[in-house]
Amino acid sequence: MTDPHAVEILRLTAFAAEPDGGNPAGVVLDASQLTDVEMQRIAADVGYAETAFVVDPGAASDDRTVRVRYFSPGAEVPFCGHATVATAVALAERRGVGPLALDTPVGRIVIDTARPEGGAGRVGDGTTGSAPLPITASFTSVEPALRDLDPIVADRLLALLGLERSDLDDRWPLRESYAGNWHPVVAVREQAVFDAFRFDPAQMRSLMDERDWAGTVTVVHRREADATGDLVVETRNLFPVGDITEDPATGSAAASLGAYLRALELIAPPARVVVHQGRHVGRPSLLVVHVPPAGGITVTGTAAHIV
Repeated sequence: MTDPHAVEILRLTAFAAEPDGGNPAGVVLDASQLTDVEMQRIAADVGYAETAFVVDPGAASDDRTVRVRYFSPGAEVPFCGHATVATAVALAERRGVGPLALDTPVGRIVIDTARPEGGAGRVGDGTTGSAPLPITASFTSVEPALRDLDPIVADRLLALLGLERSDLDDRWPLRESYAGNWHPVVAVREQAVFDAFRFDPAQMRSLMDERDWAGTVTVVHRREADATGDLVVETRNLFPVGDITEDPATGSAAASLGAYLRALELIAPPARVVVHQGRHVGRPSLLVVHVPPAGGITVTGTAAHIV
């Protein structure tokens, strides 16, 4: 067995909107000699929502295609968007920017990495400054899907959230959306209700495990379009595992939300959706979702090393 203490573990925060924002992820760029038990132990020790393990770092003749697995502190998960972005940025730092392909348990994820020239603006906000922008990574999801949420399950979920049907945005119906993980999508009409709802983490985890929701429960509040005409939303993505209750930034949920909006014709593709997340857990995050007329959904963000 490999000594886990000898393994290089990178720690990055993805999708940060501020220096202390974003969603932390562990990244192991060479996990080719690690067993499942060792990867699970490392993920638990790291303690972030997910750690990504590059189990096949690619051949010398093709170092742009790698194979990745994801582990939360408690179990392997099929896909994780923020850890994908963190892995892509870490690979781009060492192998150069450009296209990458990550073979994941849900299929191949194509990622474009780039190091923009110019100022220190955030992805998608058009601002500039004096420092160079960090590497950005844009991943395109697998083919998405949408399905109805069983009414009995929906009632149980709303009860756990302390919400009534009257609290929901009737323009955005309850559904389950998939772009790598299945995410129930709950749209709340009023900002005050969105900010105030609470839930019991253990009971939520029990329901999520029962329904095989390996990702998050997505609660979303629709804002007005910004000056560019882009749809702006705020999300709270519930992910009770260990000491974690809410995810600060969830790439897979952002992709699933884009798929949800397209399938229900709530946007007119090609469209861009700006997702704010993490305010409720003190780690503001920004995700930019590009929704084409068909195919996978693209999510763009940055990742920076945690020091």
